[in-house]
Amino acid sequence: MGLQNRRATNCWMVPPHQVTESKQQEDEDLIKPRKLPNPILASQQHGALHRELLLCHRRGLLPRGKSELQCVLEHKWREQHKQRELALCPPSDLEVKLRTRQQKIQFYELEEKKRTESLHNVPEFVRVRGTLKRIQTFSS
Repeated sequence: MGLQNRRATNCWMVPPHQVTESKQQEDEDLIKPRKLPNPILASQQHGALHRELLLCHRRGLLPRGKSELQCVLEHKWREQHKQRELALCPPSDLEVKLRTRQQKIQFYELEEKKRTESLHNVPEFVRVRGTLKRIQTFSS
């Protein structure tokens, strides 16, 4: 009963399709507001930058999100880890030979450097006299 009474009271209302038609007519008469364009987003420079960022992102060329300090700390940690691993395993024969060869080369370079420095410290007339002695012995 109560449900039938409610239906009877709603009969005076306008059918919903007529309401939407009248609203549509009113809406057509009014000027509809449009959203203003953002001058930054509309600029060509912004579009070009956005395209470049998308391209770099696809290629994986963008910088990482980590700070410079964090990258340096991670690099130091990796280097220390490598040094620990190298310290645990004994060097190979090749590494030992290369190391001794490098030490010999450094020793010879140091001797050559000392010899050239000692020649520069000697007065000029002594150097000329030494070269004259050599020339005389070769010519005889």
